[in-house]
Order: sequence, then C-alpha cells, then structure tokens
Amino acid sequence: MSTRPQPTQHERVLAEDDFIVSKTDLKGIITYGNRIFIQISGYTEQELLGEPHNILRHPDMPRAVFKLLWDTLQAKREIWAYVKNLAKDGSFYWVFANITPSFDSSGNPIGYYSVRRKPRPEAIQAIAPLYRTMLEAERKAGDGQAGMKASSAILQQVLEQKGVTYEEFVIGL
Repeated sequence: MSTRPQPTQHERVLAEDDFIVSKTDLKGIITYGNRIFIQISGYTEQELLGEPHNILRHPDMPRAVFKLLWDTLQAKREIWAYVKNLAKDGSFYWVFANITPSFDSSGNPIGYYSVRRKPRPEAIQAIAPLYRTMLEAERKAGDGQAGMKASSAILQQVLEQKGVTYEEFVIGL
C-alpha cells in the first residue's frame, strides 16, 4: 500500500442499519470485507484484501486501545470498542466494534471476525475526549512502552473511578 492518507475533518457516517463486517488472519491481515466495509473505507476490495487492518488506523486513536484489543483477543475473548477509522481519502468514521476470535474445530484461534455498527452520538461525545487525553499522555511520555503505560493508566483510572470493566464502560455509553 502506498503512503497513508492525510487526515481531514470530513466525517463519513454509517446509516442506522449498516453493518461493517471484516475477517482477518491471526496477524490482522484482512481476508474478507463486506460491501459496506469497502464503501465506507473508500478502498477497493483489491486494495484491502491482504493488507493489515491497521491500514484504517486514525492517528487520533490511542495505541493503548489497540493494545487492550489485541491482549483481549489473544486471551481468546471478544471485545467491544469504539474506534475512529481513517478512510482512503483522509475522512474519518466512528464505529462501535465487536471483535471476536474465530476458532478451528480443536479450539485453536484461526483469525478474527469483526462486526461494526454506527455508534450513538452520545457515546462518541463521551469517548472522544478520553481518547484525546490518552493520546496526549502517549505523546508526552514518548514512543514505546512509556507512552503506552501512560495512556493505559489514564484508561484504568477512569474505569476504577466508574467501578466498571472496559466492556461495561463501552457498552454503557
């Protein structure tokens, strides 16, 4: 894939009944994307298949959210998350994602299946400032583990203050 798109302030919005579906292998390489996934991302099917799912990663997303996501999936558990994605033209779109591991008949993970839908505006109003704070902590602490730890600590503090797990938090928004 060529250079990453330059983010713009243009937002793409899913319709109420749109569901984005994608599948990846264990390394996050896209193996399937439905029509709505292709349309909203702005990429062609050929441009998406075989690419890492993080082709859609918006720079406004804190790395600590993706670490939590991967840690949860590698523990063979599903996860719910709000994600701001970057389309090919630089526009962005928010999704409420459910990502689950797929297993073979012996119970071994073979990939991941994600279904994303339009998030409630109130949820984005709640999560976006938290993500900005987390991202700011990552930038101040620097690249690598220090930034990740600082960002994760902010998320953990919010969860402790609310007395909820991450899943309870995002589902309750």
